[in-house]
Amino acid sequence: MGMVLCMAQGHAQNLDRQQARSALDEFRKSVRQDFEDFRRQCMEEYVEFVRNPWKTFEETKPVPVPKEVPVPPVVKPKDDNKPIEDNPVIIEEVIEPAPVEPQPQPVAPIEEVPVAEEKTVDFTFFGTQAKVRFDTAHKVILRGTDEGSVADALNGFSAEHYDNMLLDCLQLRRDLNLSDWGYLQMLKALSDQVCGKGSNESALMLTYLYMQSGYKTRMGVGNNRLYMLYASKHQIFNQASFGVNGTVFYGVEELPNRLHICEAAFPKEKEMSLLINGGQRFAENISTVRTITSQRYKDCKINFMVNKNLIDFYNTYPTSMIDDNFMTRWGFYANTPMDKKVAELIYPMLRNQLKGLTQLEAANHLLNLLQTGLEYEYDNKVWGRDRAFFAEETLYYPYCDCEDRAILYTRLVRDLLGLDCILVFYPGHLAAAVAFTDPVKGDYIQLNGRKFVVTDPTYIGASVGETMPNMDNKSATVILVNK
Repeated sequence: MGMVLCMAQGHAQNLDRQQARSALDEFRKSVRQDFEDFRRQCMEEYVEFVRNPWKTFEETKPVPVPKEVPVPPVVKPKDDNKPIEDNPVIIEEVIEPAPVEPQPQPVAPIEEVPVAEEKTVDFTFFGTQAKVRFDTAHKVILRGTDEGSVADALNGFSAEHYDNMLLDCLQLRRDLNLSDWGYLQMLKALSDQVCGKGSNESALMLTYLYMQSGYKTRMGVGNNRLYMLYASKHQIFNQASFGVNGTVFYGVEELPNRLHICEAAFPKEKEMSLLINGGQRFAENISTVRTITSQRYKDCKINFMVNKNLIDFYNTYPTSMIDDNFMTRWGFYANTPMDKKVAELIYPMLRNQLKGLTQLEAANHLLNLLQTGLEYEYDNKVWGRDRAFFAEETLYYPYCDCEDRAILYTRLVRDLLGLDCILVFYPGHLAAAVAFTDPVKGDYIQLNGRKFVVTDPTYIGASVGETMPNMDNKSATVILVNK
């Protein structure tokens, strides 16, 4: 009797578990359906807004990069043996680093759509092969560039045919650790592959994928061409823009000076950021080996190679600023981590060479390595314009200037010595400063109770604590960089 009772109780418990699982499955299905219904409703309302007459906008002329007279590098005389003494540098302004925020996300979670036969599209961006699920038989055809034709075409981007593609794109953003700028470039390469480079359909598909990923975008028409416009938290130099309802939009390609722009907004849309918070995992296309050697410390040298696909990506990266402050831009470069592959090559070498040295000695070794191992040249002469480098670019290209050296130096000191740094701007010149935990003398900046000693990779032959001649230590701007 007892055994029968136990069996009955066990059966009842199994039924209870099955019922609980069934109820949970039903709840999940209900939630998924709610999300799908919400996304569908958002899209339907957006499409109806697209049918309204678009407004004509005139371009805002490009903002040029502020011109400054660069200060040439200075070689310290070999017979200059004056002792280094403490000398405070007066701070004129402190530039805070741009806040790091989560990347935009879809307005609601996207669920995978089961299909009988998976078809895929292969495409390449910055030498990196990628694949997404999509049947090109369902690519949208745009019959015209009037409001109705665009709205009708948008109706063709059904969840059934495009959600798996969108899921794959977002997964690629995660897998390749793409920044917002990298993700935009990837979506453009995909849209061009599916619809044809420069086609109206490509612009429409790019708009759809970017918008559905959570980014703020608009569409514009000029000369019978459809253009995709994106909004950025950063103000981009040397690029025409359009102000729409208080937001500045830029084009992924050159824009005409007048556009009919659709003002339709998608819920929860966010502006893109130009910050690069982690190494982007592009396929490798390795450069030839380069060697940089310190003239003073012959045992301090590095042999390295750089991923040319990453360099190609950096070539597309636009010069920008935040809050109308030109000096915010250097932090974008200084706070970008060193590419993992480059770090794996040079950091073990340098750690071995710096082993056993004091903080001051190690900092001087790295300083002289950049002072004497790199060749200086003006941006205008090399590039025809002002251009800052990411750390890998300074290592890759044969020439660099003061800002490039200062950015690379702060990267090396933070990563190898674990010391906090700042960038120090004088008119026409950028240097750095380091917060030593050991007592170190020299020109210094007192900041939040900490002493940052000046280090200048462009004052050739100088040691830690020496400011390049002709710099006015009565006034300097500090650019904070992340730890």
